[in-house]
Amino acid sequence: MKTLFKNAEIYDGSGGKPYVGDVLIEDDVIVRVGEEIDEQADKVVDLSGYQLCPGFIDAHSHNDFFYDRDDAEKYFRPFIEQGITTQITGNCSFSPFGAEKDTPYRDKLGGGLFDALHPGSFAEFKERAEGRLYVNIAPLIGQGSIRAGIAGYDPAPFTKEQIEKELSFVREAMEGGAFGGSFGFMYEPDRYAAEDEILAFAGEVAKYDGIVTIHPRACSIVSADYPLLTKKSHLEMGLDEAVDIMKRSGCRLEYSHLIFTGQRSWRLLDKMLATFYRERRNGGDIAFDNYSFHYGASVITVVFPEWYAQLSKEQAASPINRFKLQLTILMYRKVLGIDWDDMVVAYISDDHPEYEGKTIPQCAAEEGLSNLDMYLKLVDLSDRAGSIYLGKYYNAEIVRRLMEDELSVFMTDAWVEEKGLQNIAAFQTFPQFFVLAKKYGIPTEKIVHKMTGKTAERYRIPERGFIRPGYKADLTVIDLENMRVDEQKPDARPQGIAAVYVNGRAVLENGEYIGGRAGKVLLKRN
Repeated sequence: MKTLFKNAEIYDGSGGKPYVGDVLIEDDVIVRVGEEIDEQADKVVDLSGYQLCPGFIDAHSHNDFFYDRDDAEKYFRPFIEQGITTQITGNCSFSPFGAEKDTPYRDKLGGGLFDALHPGSFAEFKERAEGRLYVNIAPLIGQGSIRAGIAGYDPAPFTKEQIEKELSFVREAMEGGAFGGSFGFMYEPDRYAAEDEILAFAGEVAKYDGIVTIHPRACSIVSADYPLLTKKSHLEMGLDEAVDIMKRSGCRLEYSHLIFTGQRSWRLLDKMLATFYRERRNGGDIAFDNYSFHYGASVITVVFPEWYAQLSKEQAASPINRFKLQLTILMYRKVLGIDWDDMVVAYISDDHPEYEGKTIPQCAAEEGLSNLDMYLKLVDLSDRAGSIYLGKYYNAEIVRRLMEDELSVFMTDAWVEEKGLQNIAAFQTFPQFFVLAKKYGIPTEKIVHKMTGKTAERYRIPERGFIRPGYKADLTVIDLENMRVDEQKPDARPQGIAAVYVNGRAVLENGEYIGGRAGKVLLKRN
């Protein structure tokens, strides 16, 4: 089937200036691009007044854990509705493949965040995903999932035999077309990997010219993963560790979600960027990704000390431990630069939806409690498993700087939650980039480039990210004049996404969601 798009303002993904022209696609391929194409087509779409872009590529996703659910569509629809046609998955050390089918640790493959319904090899993942995908997936293999499949959350260093078993999963995935591998050093069991295991994994990915993405041990000025007193901030130390892995393994490195959690981390922006550019000058293939909102998903225990959780009820109630707890939490908050009203409750339990969407002080005021007492009550009611959205990941200036920076590409790092308050990033991230670009005077062609061609080149995804003859017909039609987001409603559908085509198939048209399993597992050319 031939479809001819007429009179579009074309942003071709290269970063070059837009131009008015026509695009002809046949089935799933772009066949012609020009100022005026006069050719018979089965369907002609007049895009006068609209902008035609390559389909947006989400550089950091976890949606590979949802493709095989009976209700999978609900996990992908919000991403389509913000113009995304491809998601790079397997980040933060988690992938639904890279383990034996019958591993006794299936519940640990997603690090407590995700559930791998059908673990197995990369080949088995590809076979199962065929015909099931709503968007394209460009997969990475997660080191943490491999490790969990072999030994669960056992913190013991891997033996040579265990490392070799881990590498067998890496080889199978890379030879099968995976784009690289990932670490997530904040999470179990990845945080237990010793240096020889880490370098072996990264080195094996590098043999296939794959990319390694790293969620660092720290995204704030201090963390629980390094000694309290150090010469450098923990945020800088996390980047230093990532750089060391890149240098010693020879891998290409993507630093995942460059964020600055807590106000005291914000002053480190220039230092962090200076490290990236120093390593680039020294020949390192290193860059980063970022998102457009100022907060992100976190856990209720973000400032809750582990030592207090280990106490009996009697010990916890003692005046001295209570005073110590109060001082500890105060110290965490002051050191990080986080206030109680930076914590918005996402989910506590099925029995307590009344807290969702409210800050700690709002909940406290309603119940006549101090902020600390309210916080401790929420920790207790959720059995320490509640979720929150934590503010002060960024400020407006940091978001602007990262959007403009030459090393950044864009991502969501979000998924649709089963329960509770949704993460706005799963619904409105990419339209928000356009809204902010207009506000800050950043050229639209630069924004489109970062979410299309630049991301495709960064991850070496073939035939995607550009409007060029011979490339696949992943296309997003936008209405820049009417691009809107609603930060007061996290799960609101953004305005300004007029149409989305995945492999030439309309999945959103005339502003209306159509859906359909048009996606494919994309494979790296080795």
